[in-house]
Amino acid sequence: MSEDEPSYACGTSDVALGYRTVGQAFDDTVARWAARPGLVVRHQSIRWTYRELGKRVDRVAAGLLALGLAPGDRVGIWSPNNAEWVITQFATAKAGLILVNINPAYRVAELEYALNAAGCRALVLADAFKGASYVEMLRELAPEISRCAPRSLESARLPALKTAIVIADDPASGFLSFSRIASLATPESSARLHELRDSLQPDDPINIQFTSGTTGFPKGATLSHHNILNNGFFVARRMRFSEADRLCIPVPLYHCFGMVMGVLGCLTHGACMVFPADSFDPLSVLECVAAEQCTALYGVPTMFIAELEHPDFAQFDLSCLRTGVMAGAPCSVAVMKRVIEDMHMREVTICYGMTETSPVSLQSLPDDSLEKRVSTVGAVHPYVEIKIVDAAGRSVSRGTQGELLTRGYSVMQGYWGDEDRTREAIDVAGWMHTGDLAVMDGNGYVAITGRVKDIVIRGGENIYPREIEEFLYRHPAILDVQVFGVPDAKYGEELATWIILKDGEKVGEEDIRTFCAGQIAHFKIPRYIRFVSEFPMTVTGKVRKFVMREIMRNELGPTIETPARPRGERGSKERENGYKEASDQR
Repeated sequence: MSEDEPSYACGTSDVALGYRTVGQAFDDTVARWAARPGLVVRHQSIRWTYRELGKRVDRVAAGLLALGLAPGDRVGIWSPNNAEWVITQFATAKAGLILVNINPAYRVAELEYALNAAGCRALVLADAFKGASYVEMLRELAPEISRCAPRSLESARLPALKTAIVIADDPASGFLSFSRIASLATPESSARLHELRDSLQPDDPINIQFTSGTTGFPKGATLSHHNILNNGFFVARRMRFSEADRLCIPVPLYHCFGMVMGVLGCLTHGACMVFPADSFDPLSVLECVAAEQCTALYGVPTMFIAELEHPDFAQFDLSCLRTGVMAGAPCSVAVMKRVIEDMHMREVTICYGMTETSPVSLQSLPDDSLEKRVSTVGAVHPYVEIKIVDAAGRSVSRGTQGELLTRGYSVMQGYWGDEDRTREAIDVAGWMHTGDLAVMDGNGYVAITGRVKDIVIRGGENIYPREIEEFLYRHPAILDVQVFGVPDAKYGEELATWIILKDGEKVGEEDIRTFCAGQIAHFKIPRYIRFVSEFPMTVTGKVRKFVMREIMRNELGPTIETPARPRGERGSKERENGYKEASDQR
């Protein structure tokens, strides 16, 4: 296709979209691959076939119905990765309940917001995680729970919440133990579960996922069975999954990467889900892949870097690996080469998407060249449309930068309870506005070039941080880099960069400036250069540039002109914890 063609593509496939619920798909998989490995959770010493997983899911689903929960009710889950999370995902789907994913890093105010925004009637929560007591945080919000019987909470601050289910054998007063839910099932609730198998519809909402909230209050993307089941299927199909595959899943379940691309990708192909730990740890991933003979591995670039740079990396035989997904952020050529060669992931794919699109819209092919895998996010997914438009909403020609839009089965139903923000995101023609700047080449491959709102305007010059990051990645001493703007009294904005060096490298600020001189325009050379050991990040591996920007504002103080903070951006407490949060969440 020529460069004069419009930047539009529509994915096709020789396999039709499925039209069934997650519960129906689960039952079909359990029947077809009953004796095959279904779920392995190494930190809990769990190893279940699909038949064994199916029995547990059905008992918990019937138990949830016996609690008085009804189709359409929202059930929150606030927990790191574990078997109970997977059981809850399938049990709520089979019972017609809407699962509300709550970030394990959330604290009291964020938990209150999520539970009330979705109107959760029940909450499944971990007892504690990384030194934080989830039970105590819920008690802080709802002190009434200590004085009431389980299942009968009446809370002033959480008016919808009635039941708290804790993943613990010895629950605190007012809490139900997760292990008891299955025993609450009755013949009546089991019969009701059976009836729901055929009465629930693929277009029913099944999941509310709060966006990462890197700026402003999180929005609850509402996804259907049809959305996420098909997306999980086609992600795994592009990697050529079969029932013989074993997928190592170190990414969080609360996010689409874990629960859709991971869990549902495996379910729809009969592959085995393997969880190395409750949260990401590079050593546990390496041990898991080698011990469990995993054929595929998921992660964001920072996870792969941590695995490759681990001092014990060479001790593990990873030759069992074949494929996987790297997503969430750009990957440098050097890292991709090592993933392909040293980790044996010759068919690794790159994915692009967002929570609101279930999540994947584009994915590279297993046989794509190294250049395609590092410079693009692949080609459009089956049954998804994409186009690139200018500021006026007009389609641009191939090779021209504009905003990426996507449309199709994968687009969310909307933001839960927020019609205004839904209309802002999805236009009247059904196009989801991603907010990402992109360029489509003549073959339909798309390169993400920045964010619509991430442009740094320095003295009237538009600067795209992604362009400078890609240039700095060429420096032989740089492992990772982030570029962003900070306020400046003279130019309006100035460029700042945070750099992580490779082990043993010693480079100074002037070395970086010398590297840039004569290679990129003078106004693109960062004024502020800082060397750090890590970036503030979300659980899903997204870099929180606004936290970095706030830290730099504090550091530079009176040397810059600080404009009013945008509404919804978080305040001083989060700024103070910027570096610590990065460590806690990775």
